[in-house]
Amino acid sequence: MSDSLQFELLHQDPHSLARLGRLATPRGQVETPAFMPVGTLGTVKGLTVEQIKSTGAQVILGNTYHLALRPGSELIERLGGLHEFMGWTGPILTDSGGFQIFSLADRAKISEEGATFQSHIDGRKFHLTPEESMLIQSRLGSDIAMVLDHVVELPAQRELIEDAMHRSTRWAERCLAINNATGQAKFAIVQGGLEPDLRQQHAQTLGQMPFAGFAIGGLSVGETPAEMYRILDCTTQHLPADKPRYLMGVGRPIDLLEGIARGVDMFDCVMPTRNGRNALAFTWHGALRLRNAKHAEDRAPIDDQCPCLACRHSRAYIRHLFMSGEMLGPILLSHHNLTFYQGVMREARQQIAQNNFLDWLSSVRAAGL
Repeated sequence: MSDSLQFELLHQDPHSLARLGRLATPRGQVETPAFMPVGTLGTVKGLTVEQIKSTGAQVILGNTYHLALRPGSELIERLGGLHEFMGWTGPILTDSGGFQIFSLADRAKISEEGATFQSHIDGRKFHLTPEESMLIQSRLGSDIAMVLDHVVELPAQRELIEDAMHRSTRWAERCLAINNATGQAKFAIVQGGLEPDLRQQHAQTLGQMPFAGFAIGGLSVGETPAEMYRILDCTTQHLPADKPRYLMGVGRPIDLLEGIARGVDMFDCVMPTRNGRNALAFTWHGALRLRNAKHAEDRAPIDDQCPCLACRHSRAYIRHLFMSGEMLGPILLSHHNLTFYQGVMREARQQIAQNNFLDWLSSVRAAGL
């Protein structure tokens, strides 16, 4: 564990497991609960770092597998690391490549040693072990490095889930043994599928190891929201209370709030930017599909209280951009959606501080967020 990353629990909501915290890193503080925009290839698609900062984002995410393939971790290291390379001065968390074991399963072979991929770019073989994952993340110079884990698609047979869980434990131990970049903290990842006893067991096993934080992985991979909430209910309470908890790859705004109610501190997801590129805007009253004809003459902004770049324009104008294939449309809606997600996190933190989170969440559910 790195002493350069410190987590301070500031307040606990008396009516739920929602927590207010502060994650201190050498490159800045992160107020939690927090949402991390996904910058897989050293860019949050379509946005400059100044635009990302203007959404209120405090920390962003990069990906080991994708950056190792293109442009290569050695090149990024020679150019000063990922922060210098992309111009982001705040904290960066890098995913280990474990999710690609799931998402590129048709191109990957798993063994105890690690995973061998066929590159989705040029077909060449790429071998990723726990040690190699930590080496790549060390070269990238991220502030938080995730351990390599084995993710399986759900639903799956219990034997397969348990086998992947135990392999993830062994891989976590190997990651922990690696001396990586100075000041780089390591987070472990809890697996166990939709099996409550396995989730509890894995959380308790990893929780005894000296990691700086703990993630909950292997969710949002085919299960229903209700199933995901059920697994969170039986997982977070078995993780150390004095360490940050990170729910990986989730999700819809309501999923973030349900996760917060169950004790989660950190989130990431491509949903705000991916949907933004496809003309869907998130709002407090549900999603708007801006290609719909009803917006063709709508003079109103998406949200007249939103400070984002998109909300300086009418819905009619943004629809026109998408219907015309103009690149500005995806840029504007990506900025709006990320600004909205940060606004949801900011409001959640305020409600926790006021001991009102659960009542507020009930009203948000009723509004159809």
